[in-house]
Amino acid sequence: RPSPEEALQWRDSLEKLLQNPYGLASFRSFLRSEFSEENAEFWVACEDYKKTKSPVKMAEKAKKIYEEFIQTEAPKEVNIDHFTKAVTMKNLVEPSPSSFDMAQKRIFALMEKDSLPRFVRSEFYQELIK
Repeated sequence: RPSPEEALQWRDSLEKLLQNPYGLASFRSFLRSEFSEENAEFWVACEDYKKTKSPVKMAEKAKKIYEEFIQTEAPKEVNIDHFTKAVTMKNLVEPSPSSFDMAQKRIFALMEKDSLPRFVRSEFYQELIK
């Protein structure tokens, strides 16, 4: 469990929150309670994807991420604009570590602007900083 001081830093840094296993778990629980956990799941999937070395594995993961989060009517479709979706689809013709960067940045910005302030006001977070 993080110290209250550590948890307090998360108010100003979604990055620190997402890099902390406990913070990420708390944030995901909060998002689940709001039915918006697909954003954090997508972000985590992209982080995992970027660490993939094997081109074969990368292509498999890219396909899975696309089918789960990007394609229209995907089971956990994330909210990205048509331009970002088009760029991402073009990037997937030849998957590389940066294939999902634009979409991931959009989702990060969305969580930072939207979900993080609500999380900071939530019971989940208030318990952590006591």
